[in-house]
Amino acid sequence: SVRAGQHYGNFVDNLRLYVRGGSGGMGLPRLGGQGGKGGDVRVVAQNAVTLKRFKDKYPQKRFIAGVGINSSVRTLRGQKGEDQEVMAPPGITVTNDDGKVLGELNTEGDRVLVARGGQGGSYHSEFLPSKGQTRQIRLDLKLIADLGLVGFPNAGKSSLLIALSHPKPQIASYAFTTLRPEIGKVMYEDHKQISVADLPGLIEGAHMNRGMGHQFLKHVERTRQLLFVVDVCGFQLASKTPFRSAFEAVQLLIKELELYKEDLPCKPAVLVVNKMDLPDAEDKLTELQEQLLNPHEFSHLLPDDMLPKNNMVFRHVVPISAATGFGIAHLKTYIRQSLDKDASMATDSLHRDRLQVNKHVN
Repeated sequence: SVRAGQHYGNFVDNLRLYVRGGSGGMGLPRLGGQGGKGGDVRVVAQNAVTLKRFKDKYPQKRFIAGVGINSSVRTLRGQKGEDQEVMAPPGITVTNDDGKVLGELNTEGDRVLVARGGQGGSYHSEFLPSKGQTRQIRLDLKLIADLGLVGFPNAGKSSLLIALSHPKPQIASYAFTTLRPEIGKVMYEDHKQISVADLPGLIEGAHMNRGMGHQFLKHVERTRQLLFVVDVCGFQLASKTPFRSAFEAVQLLIKELELYKEDLPCKPAVLVVNKMDLPDAEDKLTELQEQLLNPHEFSHLLPDDMLPKNNMVFRHVVPISAATGFGIAHLKTYIRQSLDKDASMATDSLHRDRLQVNKHVN
């Protein structure tokens, strides 16, 4: 199945590009001179790049390599045309338009040839050059899971993962990262499966690279949607850190995502309010929902440097208790609907993309 261009707000997880190898250079019949080969187009992994920056920098998304130099009396063997290198982030699958995998970019410096240059004119081709290869290709961010759990260490993410999963969650490893997240599978009666990743716990200041924080954030973008998990009664990370209410926890999580990468809060997200079996949970939930409706009225609860720039709108707020199983069935139903809805929107956008490209090509 081909995943189509999913753009939530301005979050980008894949791109389609037009690539063309350079044509070869003309041969020189009377002296048997050979034209230069056309340049090739390669996609090269580079750590500093993101698909969002790439899209902003190259809105046309067209990459054409240089033409081979014609054979001449001075230079019988024409020089090769200039290669074109397209920089993309590591952790990318490169495919053609039919979904056939052309190559993988796992670590910095990995390269995939996507369009060959044409041959220069020579004795075998009656000195006429050939054109370069032309292709539509896709760069897809490799996903760790459909859903990523985001929360502070005591929010109950691992017990939620166990409550959602069948069979038990497994530790997974990937070629493009040293992080080994725990992955659970949610099974549905029609045999559909949805994968959920519990990435190592986020701590305040993760974007400043404390502990695993930065790596964690890097992997949040490798999921289709986010499940924020908070303790309805709030939390205190350590005796030295201040107590945070559920509302403050949500704001801090959004801030961490935003500081790491400004477009991350544009991903679709659901807020899961856990530990509804605790006393006073209902009152606390009501309070949280009021605060989420008017976050600016409660911004005084946090210091300015901990307030997110933009408010994140959750698609749904689901109260649950991972301990008793309350709300789990509703959550399973909702995440399935949410992912299905995005998949159909993505298919529509792929059709529109293809129509646009065909207009340009013809």
